[in-house]
Amino acid sequence: MAVNNPYAQYQTNKILQATPAELTLMLYEGAIKFCNIAMVAIEQNDLQKAHNNLMKAQDIIDEFRSTLNHKYPVAKDFDNVYVYIRKLLVDANMKKSKVPLEEAMTHLRTMRDTWKEVMQKAGKGA
Repeated sequence: MAVNNPYAQYQTNKILQATPAELTLMLYEGAIKFCNIAMVAIEQNDLQKAHNNLMKAQDIIDEFRSTLNHKYPVAKDFDNVYVYIRKLLVDANMKKSKVPLEEAMTHLRTMRDTWKEVMQKAGKGA
Protein backbone atom coordinates (compact mmCIF):
# COMPACT_ATOMS: atom_id res chain seq x y z
CA MET A 1 0.00 0.00 0.00
CA ALA A 2 1.39 3.39 -0.98
CA VAL A 3 1.88 6.06 1.63
CA ASN A 4 -0.08 9.23 0.92
CA ASN A 5 2.53 11.98 0.66
CA PRO A 6 1.03 15.30 -0.46
CA TYR A 7 4.43 16.80 -1.33
CA ALA A 8 5.37 13.82 -3.50
CA GLN A 9 1.99 13.99 -5.23
CA TYR A 10 2.47 17.72 -5.83
CA GLN A 11 5.91 17.10 -7.35
CA THR A 12 4.55 14.34 -9.57
CA ASN A 13 1.70 16.55 -10.80
CA LYS A 14 4.11 19.42 -11.40
CA ILE A 15 6.26 17.20 -13.63
CA LEU A 16 3.32 15.64 -15.46
CA GLN A 17 1.81 19.05 -16.25
CA ALA A 18 5.07 20.76 -17.23
CA THR A 19 5.83 21.87 -20.76
CA PRO A 20 9.02 20.60 -22.41
CA ALA A 21 10.63 23.98 -21.68
CA GLU A 22 9.66 23.76 -18.00
CA LEU A 23 11.00 20.20 -17.81
CA THR A 24 14.32 21.40 -19.21
CA LEU A 25 14.44 24.12 -16.56
CA MET A 26 13.65 21.54 -13.86
CA LEU A 27 16.54 19.39 -15.09
CA TYR A 28 18.95 22.33 -14.89
CA GLU A 29 17.68 23.09 -11.39
CA GLY A 30 18.06 19.44 -10.41
CA ALA A 31 21.63 19.24 -11.68
CA ILE A 32 22.53 22.39 -9.75
CA LYS A 33 20.83 21.03 -6.61
CA PHE A 34 22.75 17.74 -6.81
CA CYS A 35 26.01 19.65 -7.35
CA ASN A 36 25.29 21.79 -4.29
CA ILE A 37 24.64 18.69 -2.18
CA ALA A 38 27.85 17.11 -3.51
CA MET A 39 29.80 20.29 -2.69
CA VAL A 40 28.67 20.18 0.94
CA ALA A 41 29.36 16.43 1.09
CA ILE A 42 32.92 16.99 -0.19
CA GLU A 43 33.42 19.69 2.44
CA GLN A 44 32.19 17.26 5.11
CA ASN A 45 34.28 14.40 3.67
CA ASP A 46 31.12 12.35 3.06
CA LEU A 47 32.52 10.62 -0.02
CA GLN A 48 29.54 8.35 -0.69
CA LYS A 49 27.05 11.21 -0.58
CA ALA A 50 29.27 13.27 -2.86
CA HIS A 51 29.55 10.36 -5.29
CA ASN A 52 25.81 9.66 -5.32
CA ASN A 53 24.90 13.26 -6.05
CA LEU A 54 27.61 13.76 -8.65
CA MET A 55 26.30 10.65 -10.42
CA LYS A 56 22.79 12.15 -10.41
CA ALA A 57 24.13 15.36 -11.95
CA GLN A 58 26.01 13.31 -14.57
CA ASP A 59 22.81 11.41 -15.37
CA ILE A 60 21.04 14.71 -16.04
CA ILE A 61 23.83 15.81 -18.37
CA ASP A 62 23.56 12.46 -20.15
CA GLU A 63 19.82 13.05 -20.54
CA PHE A 64 20.44 16.47 -22.05
CA ARG A 65 22.89 14.94 -24.53
CA SER A 66 20.52 12.12 -25.47
CA THR A 67 17.69 14.51 -26.30
CA LEU A 68 19.66 16.84 -28.57
CA ASN A 69 18.22 17.08 -32.08
CA HIS A 70 21.29 16.75 -34.29
CA LYS A 71 19.51 17.92 -37.41
CA TYR A 72 20.24 21.44 -36.14
CA PRO A 73 23.91 22.55 -36.23
CA VAL A 74 23.68 24.18 -32.78
CA ALA A 75 23.18 20.71 -31.27
CA LYS A 76 26.88 20.00 -31.80
CA ASP A 77 27.78 23.11 -29.80
CA PHE A 78 25.48 22.08 -26.95
CA ASP A 79 26.87 18.56 -27.06
CA ASN A 80 30.41 19.92 -26.72
CA VAL A 81 29.38 21.98 -23.68
CA TYR A 82 27.62 19.01 -22.09
CA VAL A 83 30.64 16.76 -22.71
CA TYR A 84 32.85 19.35 -21.00
CA ILE A 85 30.50 19.75 -18.01
CA ARG A 86 30.28 15.97 -17.64
CA LYS A 87 34.09 15.75 -17.70
CA LEU A 88 34.24 18.32 -14.90
CA LEU A 89 31.72 16.32 -12.88
CA VAL A 90 33.68 13.10 -13.41
CA ASP A 91 36.90 14.86 -12.36
CA ALA A 92 35.20 16.25 -9.27
CA ASN A 93 33.92 12.79 -8.42
CA MET A 94 37.20 10.98 -8.97
CA LYS A 95 39.24 13.52 -7.00
CA LYS A 96 36.47 14.61 -4.61
CA SER A 97 37.57 18.10 -5.55
CA LYS A 98 35.55 21.27 -5.31
CA VAL A 99 37.49 23.08 -8.08
CA PRO A 100 36.05 21.22 -11.12
CA LEU A 101 32.67 21.06 -9.39
CA GLU A 102 32.60 24.84 -8.94
CA GLU A 103 33.38 25.30 -12.63
CA ALA A 104 30.66 22.82 -13.65
CA MET A 105 28.17 24.65 -11.43
CA THR A 106 29.11 28.00 -13.00
CA HIS A 107 28.36 26.60 -16.46
CA LEU A 108 25.12 24.97 -15.31
CA ARG A 109 23.91 28.19 -13.69
CA THR A 110 24.73 30.17 -16.84
CA MET A 111 22.85 27.68 -18.99
CA ARG A 112 19.88 27.67 -16.59
CA ASP A 113 19.74 31.46 -16.51
CA THR A 114 19.95 31.65 -20.30
CA TRP A 115 17.19 29.05 -20.57
CA LYS A 116 14.98 31.09 -18.22
CA GLU A 117 15.58 34.16 -20.37
CA VAL A 118 14.65 32.24 -23.53
CA MET A 119 11.47 30.99 -21.86
CA GLN A 120 10.52 34.52 -20.80
CA LYS A 121 11.12 35.95 -24.26
CA ALA A 122 9.22 33.10 -25.91
CA GLY A 123 6.34 33.66 -23.50
CA LYS A 124 6.17 37.35 -24.37
CA GLY A 125 6.22 36.59 -28.07
CA ALA A 126 3.38 34.09 -27.82
